Amino acid sequence: MIFTVLTLFPKFFESPLNESIIKKATDNKILRFNIVNIRDFAHDTHKTCDDTPYGGGPGMVMKIEPLYNAMNHVESNLGRPYYILMTPQGRVFSQHTASRLAKKPHLCLICGRYEGIDERIIDLVDEEISIGDYILSGGEVSALVLIDSISRLVPGVLGNKESHVKESLEESLLEYPQYTRPEVFMGMEVPSVLLSGNHEEIRRWRRRESIRKTIIRRPDLMERFQPNKEDEVLIREIMEGLSE
Repeated sequence: MIFTVLTLFPKFFESPLNESIIKKATDNKILRFNIVNIRDFAHDTHKTCDDTPYGGGPGMVMKIEPLYNAMNHVESNLGRPYYILMTPQGRVFSQHTASRLAKKPHLCLICGRYEGIDERIIDLVDEEISIGDYILSGGEVSALVLIDSISRLVPGVLGNKESHVKESLEESLLEYPQYTRPEVFMGMEVPSVLLSGNHEEIRRWRRRESIRKTIIRRPDLMERFQPNKEDEVLIREIMEGLSE
């Protein structure tokens, strides 16, 4: 899978893309990264990529021409990617979106700066994505979030094929609690069921705790959760326990 990033700050990506799982996937040629400096496609002497907004107002706006030229460069070398504009105006990113985008062979993430990008960019992109209802200095941090989340879902990136399947939010539930050695720490003990060796009891406990944690911490996710018959029983038990 190819990730192309269009940015004014290419060095922002040097360290994050050369660590841990992403580096291993790159070394194994599962992932490929193409970081493009938008300034290289501004043809004036000063490599200008911003200008004052028409109609007045504070700040500067990213120009459309250098970005358009950068996009043409990408397409002439790698073919047309699926363009994603990182913007607070976009649809909020989710695990479902990550799963959908992981099936694309080539994503191009466009990182805005300043007060935003000339609105005419909207006609050139396929999708607008936000990582939350807050403002960042630019789209670079958001792009890294997408790269990390989507990469994990690309076949071969994670060593264990089951790893991402059982992770939090795959079915609108938070992950069950995890424990490791020591068995007792400062008086706090690991739940006895996890030491029992009874795999069916462990599975049921984990399912129950996953649902319970979601109900308490992220009740909004329960609106999308589709429980099976066992889940419905567990939900009743949990709600009865919470009401006592």
